[in-house]
Amino acid sequence: MKAAVLTGINTLGIDHLPTPVAAPGEVLVRIRAAALNHRDVWIKTGQYAGLKFPIVPGSDGAGEVCDTGPGVDRDWIGREVIINPGLDWGHQEKAQELRFSILGLPKDGTLAEYVHVPVSQIALKPGHLSWEEAAALPLAGLTAYRALFSRARLEAHEKILITGIGAGTALFALQFALAVGAIPFVTSSSPEKLARARQMGARHGVLYTSGNWAKDFGDHYGPFDVVIDSAGGPGFAELVDLCAPGGRLVFFGATRGNSGDMPLRKIFWRQISLLGSTMGSPSDFDAMVKLVSTKGIHPTISQVFPLEKVADAFELLEEGRQFGKVVVSV
Repeated sequence: MKAAVLTGINTLGIDHLPTPVAAPGEVLVRIRAAALNHRDVWIKTGQYAGLKFPIVPGSDGAGEVCDTGPGVDRDWIGREVIINPGLDWGHQEKAQELRFSILGLPKDGTLAEYVHVPVSQIALKPGHLSWEEAAALPLAGLTAYRALFSRARLEAHEKILITGIGAGTALFALQFALAVGAIPFVTSSSPEKLARARQMGARHGVLYTSGNWAKDFGDHYGPFDVVIDSAGGPGFAELVDLCAPGGRLVFFGATRGNSGDMPLRKIFWRQISLLGSTMGSPSDFDAMVKLVSTKGIHPTISQVFPLEKVADAFELLEEGRQFGKVVVSV
């Protein structure tokens, strides 16, 4: 089979590998489309734990089941599915177990013509989605769903601030918030991305690169019942000021590093909850797919590349020029 293969840090190419075989309890999926996440970029650039080479990257994928391993119902063959990339979550909803891993490292991922995964990791593709849209959904959609609903318990009519709009997970958070009747606001470093987010339904947006943005924006549009962030860093403490009393600040990344001094007195006096979140459980995944199906949500796609141009897809994501998911057609 043809696959994108990382043979070392920043060494990405197209190679031909043996077609995998479905083991007991597994299915073999013929990938029709895959999608990139920042996780793939960090693996490529050597900034991720547990690196190993060679590796087929990619966590997101959608395709057709073409074979089943022993113990799996053969009726799965021919069905159109999406893949849940979170492997071995464990038995508790509150957090993943130590054995939890994500497809694409250490197990070969979806940037290939075929991938084998446990049958428990697949779900029927929502019928209204194209292959490209379906491939864009799993990791970012799951992360956004758990952050908003399982962790922050977002409800209709609540005000939510979503930072860094334009990234896939932030856009899913915007779409999911709108779907349940919440009132979303957004931040970005790009006026164009703010404009597009408002076209999608965001109530208002602000450039976080402007001087005193948090106070000015909070005075005009805050406070917010829920704030969702993936950057962390020195500006994280400002998000506390934007939370309403009893508000929830949920975060699932720290691309800008650790925060500086946290305003602890504000946090406990105003009874603000700080909530860490990572990916999601199988039940989160099922609920996310159901929400997408019942509300007819279409993932936002920035650009689609053929597998042979996968290096260009990585470049687009590395440069931060995307608005939505970067997809690879296999």
